[in-house]
Amino acid sequence: MANRRNVVAVEDCLKAIYSVGEWDESARTVGDIAARLRASTSSVSEMVKRLTDDGLVEHERYGHVDLTETGLARALQMVRRHRLIETYLVTALDYGWDEVHDEAEVLEHAISDLMLDRMDRRLGQPWRDPHGDAIPTSEGVLHRPVARPLGELAEDEGGHVVRIDDDDPELLRWFAEHGLVLDVGLTVTGRKPFGGATEVRVDTADGSTTLDLGLQAVAALWIGPTPPVDATSGGCHYAACEHVGPESS
Repeated sequence: MANRRNVVAVEDCLKAIYSVGEWDESARTVGDIAARLRASTSSVSEMVKRLTDDGLVEHERYGHVDLTETGLARALQMVRRHRLIETYLVTALDYGWDEVHDEAEVLEHAISDLMLDRMDRRLGQPWRDPHGDAIPTSEGVLHRPVARPLGELAEDEGGHVVRIDDDDPELLRWFAEHGLVLDVGLTVTGRKPFGGATEVRVDTADGSTTLDLGLQAVAALWIGPTPPVDATSGGCHYAACEHVGPESS
């Protein structure tokens, strides 16, 4: 039992190290990882030291935590589990996209590889989860779209929503209510002074709406230049795509 708990702790930490730096590598510090795991910095620091000794991460004191090739492969295995489970819960069991994160955190350690493979086949080998995060392939390669945080866009600049941060279920519900979902067109139309709201136009097949977004909403949205396209299984769905993983090239 103790050994199993140790394995789970290692898997959780590796996944957290990858996740906190997936879109911003500067965020990959012990403090950021501790915040993601909701753990103390001292306990995470001790785990990082252990992972370093095991050849899974590289870490200079007070510096960033980087995954080795072996560590990255293991992290992406857990990322695949988590995101496939989230997708299965939404697609097959009618969960809302705001309900799946905590469920997947539990189930990713409980199901067998056989069950995961059958979920994957039943879903038609999905390439992204309900929030737009790429699902690594069974070969361990993640196809990440090139995108920028909404906050970096200038006035009159726009694109398509490719990723929505899933940390806050209430915010996800608000987005859904206002049509801010994956693939919609979005253009920055103005910014209120002194750190006020960002005004955006949301374009859908049913027309356009204008919304004022606060800092939390702006930080949760990532914008790419083009919408996704159909692709063969395991292929690229975005014109601008970065491949992540030990076997990628």
